[in-house]
Amino acid sequence: MSEKLLSVGLDVGTTSTQMVVSELVVENRAGSFAVPELEIGSRRVLYKSPVHFTPLISGELVNADRLRQLVDEEYAKAGITKDQVDTGAVIITGETSRKENAAAVLKALSDHAGEFVVATAGPHLESILAAKGAGAVGFSEQTGKTVLHMDIGGGTSNLALIEGGKIIATTCLNVGGRLLKIDAGGRLTYVSPVLKGLFQQRTGDYVNQETVLELARILVQALEMAAGRRERTELLDKLMTAEAGGAWVTVPREAVLSFSGGVADCIDTRKAYLAYGDMGPELGLCIRESRLCQGEFMLGAETIRATVIGAGCHSAQLSGSTVFTQNVEFPMKNLPVVENIAGLVTLDGPGVLALEGIRSPGYGQVAAMAEELTAAFGNRPVLLALREDMAKALGQQLALRLGRDARILCIDRVALKEGDYLDVGTPVGPALPVVVKTLILSR
Repeated sequence: MSEKLLSVGLDVGTTSTQMVVSELVVENRAGSFAVPELEIGSRRVLYKSPVHFTPLISGELVNADRLRQLVDEEYAKAGITKDQVDTGAVIITGETSRKENAAAVLKALSDHAGEFVVATAGPHLESILAAKGAGAVGFSEQTGKTVLHMDIGGGTSNLALIEGGKIIATTCLNVGGRLLKIDAGGRLTYVSPVLKGLFQQRTGDYVNQETVLELARILVQALEMAAGRRERTELLDKLMTAEAGGAWVTVPREAVLSFSGGVADCIDTRKAYLAYGDMGPELGLCIRESRLCQGEFMLGAETIRATVIGAGCHSAQLSGSTVFTQNVEFPMKNLPVVENIAGLVTLDGPGVLALEGIRSPGYGQVAAMAEELTAAFGNRPVLLALREDMAKALGQQLALRLGRDARILCIDRVALKEGDYLDVGTPVGPALPVVVKTLILSR
């Protein structure tokens, strides 16, 4: 038995905004008398919007009114109405990822049908979404090859190192095609602050193509360093975003390079200087001529649409009778899911930590796990989702250590992964209804 859902995905990036409408077929993979296991059986893209420049008021502040108008226009072109939409996600990426933008987007789309997730995808999540959406994760899984995926957009480059189909490290560099904006006459209309010390000219100055190419070559050197193709210098540290955090790993020399993002379209296909009013074509040209493309490399199955090409399947289930809650108000909606503590640090608000748990744990194992989590969470709300059946015991141990005032939620028998979003409803008897929202990406 299957059900069809109409899904809308909207990607609001530093440079571009685009919308995709998909039909998702949700199937129950469990037997007739078993607990339902809902999965997405297939996905069909019904409509892809043109790529629009992101509507901005000034700087990186989204023009919410214009965005709402754009979405309404694209609904009309797609031949759908708000009442037909079952689910959707709006992902805000790159330099546009700011709290005020998320609030403005949510307000602008508040009366659109469906459970829209509005998320600012920090560098960790954005790297994951791009690597999956471009097909780099699937390629690594199928071939067994190590892949370094680079999603090079308007403001940033999001990197993901993939081994055997698993993303093992992510980072983000201030390298992108819109760090310079140039009008048709060659005058600079925008110079990103991240270029301080690397580029001397200012807004209002005139530049020629060679000057832009010189800057592009410097930025590409940082990408080469991150890819293990050039000895590292302070340039890499200078261009690493503050949000990325931590030292970047050493990338194996034999890693396949994979590219997506708007700049990826300028790697294999030569674009005219100032074709987009920025340095994107020159950055793409320099990448093609660099050490990044001397070994095995590929463009993603999706380039500019890699970050989010479809969105949102709701699979409802119940977390068992062994849940634990303390000082938590229900319902809780659109909680982002991470798979490690470091991921929680990048979130603007509360998030759920997904853990495997321990099958049939002993008292000492539960106590040790509670000790570790208590130290890791600090003063944050402790929101946990475990696959194994141990939530109540773990929650009790956490409460002993954190005290009566701590906010604690432990649920189990729920399978979550990085990039999911979780809704937790009002308790039904001893159980909690939960809804897992999974971003459906190109494969």
